[in-house]
Amino acid sequence: MKNRLAILLLALPLVSLAQLSREPQFTSFDGTKIHYEVAGEGKPVVLVHGFMGSGTSWQKAVLRQALLDAGYKVVQLDLRGNGMSDKPHTVEAYRNDAEARDIMGLMNFLKLKNYDAVGYSRGSIITARLLVLDKNLRSAVLGGMGADFTDPNWARRMAFAELFSGKAHLHPEFQGALNAAKTRGLDTLALGFQQQTQPSTSPVELSKVKIPVLIISGDQDEDNGRAGDLAKLLPNSTLKTVPGNHGNTSGSEGFAREVLAFLKSAK
Repeated sequence: MKNRLAILLLALPLVSLAQLSREPQFTSFDGTKIHYEVAGEGKPVVLVHGFMGSGTSWQKAVLRQALLDAGYKVVQLDLRGNGMSDKPHTVEAYRNDAEARDIMGLMNFLKLKNYDAVGYSRGSIITARLLVLDKNLRSAVLGGMGADFTDPNWARRMAFAELFSGKAHLHPEFQGALNAAKTRGLDTLALGFQQQTQPSTSPVELSKVKIPVLIISGDQDEDNGRAGDLAKLLPNSTLKTVPGNHGNTSGSEGFAREVLAFLKSAK
C-alpha cells in the first residue's frame, strides 16, 4: 500500500506539469482549447503556421525575432488539431471556418484590434479567410501559396484528405508526408479532418479585399501554384519572390526582410 501511495505521489507533479505545459490557453467558440503565446509590445502580428506545424514552427524563423526587434507584439497559436491545442476527433469541429474563427476569437480575447497576420503554406489559406471575415485585420501576408486553393476541388487538397483518411495507397507520391506525421507522433486523424474541411476563398471574394496583402514565395516554390496568379486576384497586393523552396523560405532572412518592409509600409 505504501509503495502504491509513493508511486501516486510521484506521479502527481508530472500530471500537473503536463497540464501546465498547455498554458496559456484560450477557450474558443465551441469549447475547443487553443494554445497560444504572446511576446513583445507594440502593434500586434499573428503568425499562422502551416500543415503539420504549430506555433513553435515560427520559433527559429528569422521573422519572429525581427518582428520583436522592430517593436511588434507577436502572437503565435497552435491551430486546432495541432501542437498543444485540443484535437477534436469529429469532422464537424473543423467545418465552417473553425480555424479562422479561433484566431478571431483569440485576438478578441487578448483585446488586440487592428492587427496584421502572416500565414505560410496552409496558414495562408486560413489567413485568406480572415481577409473576408475579420474587419479588425489591418494587412496580411500570404506566403508559399498560389491561387490553387481558391478551387474547392483542388486536387492536391483532395489527395491529402485521402492520404490522411485511410487511402494512402491511392497517393504513393505523398506517402512521405504521412510517414513524417507518424514519425513525429502527430494526430493523423485530426490532420485528415483539416484537409477534408479546408476552406477555399473564391476569386470573387478576394477581388473585394481592400486591405494591403503581400504575396511572397520562394523562387523554387510552386508547390501550391504560382504566387503571381494569386497576386492578380487581390486588388491591393504586392508580389515578392525570395530565394528558397517551400520548406525553407518562411524561416529565411529574405522572407523576414520583405515581410517587415511590407508591414512598415502598410501603416
